[in-house]
Amino acid sequence: MFTFHLVMWRVWEDLDDGATTAEAALIPFPLTKATMDFTVMSYNILAQDLLELHQDLYTHCPLEVLDWNYRFSLLVGEIQKWTPDIVCLQEVQENHYHEQLHPFLSEMGYTCVYKRRTGTKTDGCATCYRSSCFSQVVVTELEFFRPETELLDRHNVGIVLLLRPVVAQGSEVKGKAPPLCVANTHLLFNPKRGDVKLAQLAIMLAEISSVVKSCKAKGEHCNVVLCGDFNSVPHMLLYQLITTGELYYQGLPAWMLYNTNKMTSCYFTSTLNAD
Repeated sequence: MFTFHLVMWRVWEDLDDGATTAEAALIPFPLTKATMDFTVMSYNILAQDLLELHQDLYTHCPLEVLDWNYRFSLLVGEIQKWTPDIVCLQEVQENHYHEQLHPFLSEMGYTCVYKRRTGTKTDGCATCYRSSCFSQVVVTELEFFRPETELLDRHNVGIVLLLRPVVAQGSEVKGKAPPLCVANTHLLFNPKRGDVKLAQLAIMLAEISSVVKSCKAKGEHCNVVLCGDFNSVPHMLLYQLITTGELYYQGLPAWMLYNTNKMTSCYFTSTLNAD
């Protein structure tokens, strides 16, 4: 019997190093134009407990690269190189977060929110932002497990933050920039339960909508950044729902909402309107 594993190779694109130096990471946004540039990094960092529980998924990987300390050093180097304004991580093992990740990120000037999965698994999601660039307005920690609902029987979680950009001119904080909603989640992997994935995504999108509406009620426009491991790829139905707001699922079997390839990591630059 032969077992085949599909290996998905990423194509990396370097951004301008001059815009992401460690020195610039400590400077609040300057009040010099009607827009603000900020960077976001998102990774599923693979919890060691899950790796060891499902070793059959990683037989194509050299053992030395699966070691957590080796992978942690690479993650640290990636964050230090790019110094993103916002970091969203999934599959963050609880003890690794408290003992290593949080101390490291705090020293770099980040404020972090961590939400462990409900149930027995030891991993969760972490969302961190540079304190010199954002202040926290509201934080919502989502639990997708709802024992009274058949479709919501899995222990995935999400985090939704409402942040306020820190607009500075010189050494003084001035002006009032529009808020930013940052959402981070890890949807269910199970290829047979696309219906569960869809229900979890619906909860996340509903919370984002609630945050945006609350800002609108105050006369403020709210920009949104959604990060996570969605266990999907572009042009699949879950991706279609996120990007278009529409999904026609009547009569579709659950498996058609899933694809075995994964959309898990991104690094990009966004522009936040400040007028």
